[in-house]
Amino acid sequence: MKIIDIFYVFGLLIILAAFTSCAPGNGQKKNNLVMEKGTFGYDMNFLEKKGGMIVLSGNEDKAQVIVSPEYQGKVFTSTAEGLKGKSFGWINYNLLESDTILDHMNAYGGEDRLWIGPEGGQFSIFFKPGGGMNIDNWFTPAPIDTEPWELISKSQNKVEMEKMMTLMNYSGTEFNLHINRSITLFNTKRATDLLGIEIPGNVNWVGYGSENKLTNTGDHAWTKKTGTLSIWMLSMFSPGDHITVVVPFHKGDEKELGPVATTDYFGEITSERIKYSDNVIFFRVDGNKRRKLGLTPLRAKPVAGSYDAENNVLTIVKYSIPDGEKEYINQLWKWQENPFSGDVINAYNDGPLENGSQMGPFYEIESSSPAAFLEKGESIIHHHMVFHFTGPEDLLNGLSSNILGVTLDEIKHAW
Repeated sequence: MKIIDIFYVFGLLIILAAFTSCAPGNGQKKNNLVMEKGTFGYDMNFLEKKGGMIVLSGNEDKAQVIVSPEYQGKVFTSTAEGLKGKSFGWINYNLLESDTILDHMNAYGGEDRLWIGPEGGQFSIFFKPGGGMNIDNWFTPAPIDTEPWELISKSQNKVEMEKMMTLMNYSGTEFNLHINRSITLFNTKRATDLLGIEIPGNVNWVGYGSENKLTNTGDHAWTKKTGTLSIWMLSMFSPGDHITVVVPFHKGDEKELGPVATTDYFGEITSERIKYSDNVIFFRVDGNKRRKLGLTPLRAKPVAGSYDAENNVLTIVKYSIPDGEKEYINQLWKWQENPFSGDVINAYNDGPLENGSQMGPFYEIESSSPAAFLEKGESIIHHHMVFHFTGPEDLLNGLSSNILGVTLDEIKHAW
């Protein structure tokens, strides 16, 4: 080969390499950026090793979300400040690295993950027929625990996935169903419309929503006699000594609306972990005591949230509550007289089990669809939306006051 040809080929290779390294979505991978643990970049690099991750991006790449069809369609985590920004979702690094499949639940993490209810009661899909309802007999169904989901489509700001399932409940009824699930990263207009408030320009934020559709693909209707299912959305976050969950509620006479909250899922929540103001519940989520609370549709408002005072992060969770719906699945781990008088919103603080082991630690804000009394071929849809805000405290205070109905000072001084 002539010398001039060698230089020509060499030049082309340099140009190609430069173009590839600058291509959208490849920069952080090609440049091998070293990110600190706790940043979105660190979690992106970690999760990419597991394969099949999809990154949605917007707001000049400051707002990003990682979605995984391989891991049951989870939104693993998100950021409001790009690769170097805080990673908001809880991720179980040790379990993911081990490639171990656990018996009861594989808590991989995910700040928007889909489960199917009910967890407890005579129509539970987590307990096999005939056994006691305790942790030894509790098993998460594989389609929502370990099995991959199918990717249907993806774009810069949206992913759509699906899964066919066959489940059996504690009473011996078999359910055939299809789940269609899409994740959409919101732009400013959509977020403003959903929240009903303008987002200040000096606030960094990320917001996204999941639309979750459950269809009865079996040959029989789902009734109160057979039992039924519900869409159950769980947002997992890292706990801390300075993090408080805030759950607004409708005020009113207990004779008409019932108790403000169910607080004895895994033992009664004591006063050092729960407090009530005029119209909100404050719940301490430090990851040290396994406790859970829930509100019925008569008490719940379609919003909840948390504030991390140490990292100055305000989190908002919004979800759909269809008008007039009163029957929600009861998730308590016992035979129930009223299995369709359950909660629409829950908050969970992880902690050690009786044997000393622990799934997390993490905390969760959860929402559920109504009980899905579906004829063959019918569907139900449930929406679950997550927003994170960081920035000047006075601006976050305005968001908290308008969306949750309490100031940041009220949240910080609840304890």
